[in-house]
Amino acid sequence: MRGDLQFALDAGKGRGTVPAGCADVMWCCGHVSWTAGVPIKISGWRNKLKKKIVIGLSGGVDSSVAAYLLKEQGYDVMGVTMQTGSVSGETIADAAGVASFLGIPYDVVDFREEFRRYVMDSFAASYEKGRTPNPCIVCNRLVKWESLLCWAKRAGVDLVATGHYTRICKLPNGRYTLKRSRGGKDQTYVLYGLSQDQLRHTRMPLAQYGKEDVRKIARELGLPVASKPDSQEICFIPDQDYVKFLEEYTGRTMPKGHFVDTAGHVLGEHQGLWRYTVGQRKGLGIALGRPAFVLALRPETNEVVLGTNEEAFAGTLWAEEIRPMAVETIPVGEGIPLTAQIRYSHAPAPGHLWMEAEGRARFEFNAPQRAITPGQGVVFYQEDYIYAGGTIVSQGGLAGSSDCVV
Repeated sequence: MRGDLQFALDAGKGRGTVPAGCADVMWCCGHVSWTAGVPIKISGWRNKLKKKIVIGLSGGVDSSVAAYLLKEQGYDVMGVTMQTGSVSGETIADAAGVASFLGIPYDVVDFREEFRRYVMDSFAASYEKGRTPNPCIVCNRLVKWESLLCWAKRAGVDLVATGHYTRICKLPNGRYTLKRSRGGKDQTYVLYGLSQDQLRHTRMPLAQYGKEDVRKIARELGLPVASKPDSQEICFIPDQDYVKFLEEYTGRTMPKGHFVDTAGHVLGEHQGLWRYTVGQRKGLGIALGRPAFVLALRPETNEVVLGTNEEAFAGTLWAEEIRPMAVETIPVGEGIPLTAQIRYSHAPAPGHLWMEAEGRARFEFNAPQRAITPGQGVVFYQEDYIYAGGTIVSQGGLAGSSDCVV
């Protein structure tokens, strides 16, 4: 084993401490047999005085290396692939191959009903409201954590792990939160919805690594998925044809309507609200003789609002379903200096969070931000730690308007 990998393993072993009072009975590695697409057979489990942990194995390099690091830290690891209805036989074969390579037990768990109810139903409902959701946020909280943790606990395991790039921290106030990863790739944005109980029972061994570090470890180990490309698309829409999926899933076809400007003047005909999102320029199907951008979707009137790029900037957003993480409650009527991230690829921007009544919050940016999109998550950070998060429902302070909310 070469020096770089050995250093990574030594560093990893120092992070895997178990909190006092946690149970220590764990499965021993068993024999694993599989055929792609066929339920897994596991045998040879027995109790050992080691810490049990279940890791979600996606068949990719991140979760595979995470499983390896956990094993090196002294955990007795079991791999699980969550069948959501969009997991292919190839994915299961890859995950099972990694489990065999690492010598850990492996299973495939059927979460198709939970995925349909929590993720796909809410995805379609959000689009019908004229919003553009991020289904990964809901999936992480209610499927990859809630459902997996419940399954693990029924099996006698109280810890789960994933291959996400983030760090779990316990603050002086006793609250758990997530800190941005030091390795360049950070996934805290899609994890803001995790509860205190979920964080308490989670380990994330990739916290201090970057993507290239992980691939290097995988190559040096000879993992069969070391060069497997990352998945970029929404898993249940592999062809990225959102309109086709929504029409088939809901049994509805969105009617055509009007493009309008911010004053309400009709500019032309659109092909259905599902085809558009805030900030979009390409594929509008309208020629105005100047660049046009989607500023808002209005499902109540079936209108798509178009304007200039300058009008796509707004200084204020409103969010609902606020979930505090670093604090138990957020004080009402107090401007809290934080940064806010409004989509996965957005760099957090500074401003002030104002908590309003009934779980609604307002964030006022120091400088206007482009394409604040209803339906997307917004995550509020205090330095590098998640303070809270929620779902964007509207934006305000559009350029050229009188603080209109869209």
